[in-house]
Amino acid sequence: MAIMLFDIHVHTRLSPCSRMRIGELLEHARARGLDGICITDHNLMDVRHVLTEGLQANGLRVIFGMEYSTGQGDFLIFGPFEEMAPDLPADRLLRTVQQSGGIAVAAHPFRKARPVDEGLIQQGLCGAIETCNGRNTPLENGAAERLRQRYELTACGGSDAHTVDELGACATRFLAPIQTRADLIQALKQGQCRPEVPAR
Repeated sequence: MAIMLFDIHVHTRLSPCSRMRIGELLEHARARGLDGICITDHNLMDVRHVLTEGLQANGLRVIFGMEYSTGQGDFLIFGPFEEMAPDLPADRLLRTVQQSGGIAVAAHPFRKARPVDEGLIQQGLCGAIETCNGRNTPLENGAAERLRQRYELTACGGSDAHTVDELGACATRFLAPIQTRADLIQALKQGQCRPEVPAR
């Protein structure tokens, strides 16, 4: 049943807070047992200028997304968002994602800095949530899981890696093959995934 393991929340040096070079990310991901990664730099998708999305020479699948910061929480967004307008309020961002056929994942929703506004989930604007984040405390991940259960959201996991050592600490097990960004979006929308803590 277990098909592909992805770390869907990874930052490169294109994010000002990350020290991870793209080359070392590609080099180490397979050794961590990952079939794929999602590069989700903060508020931009500039990775497309230095790397080709899709299958890499070492067999790793790379999908491009973005971690978009709002005053009502941070969201991993996947879809045609290379030119996404900056500084949108959360409700407008999430409606734009829906209207574009993409998907948003509530990232680390119980962090003290910019926790996700539960009202957005109540309104049906965000149907997926990161219940396993490699930089969260167990209490924060536990609170996210309780929120997931309350609203029957799709659960997923990502390391939130800013260094190679953090890569793959949490991941998402997809129960369908993921070859493209569209495959990833469909699997997340259909709940064909689960969070996983890989053996290190």
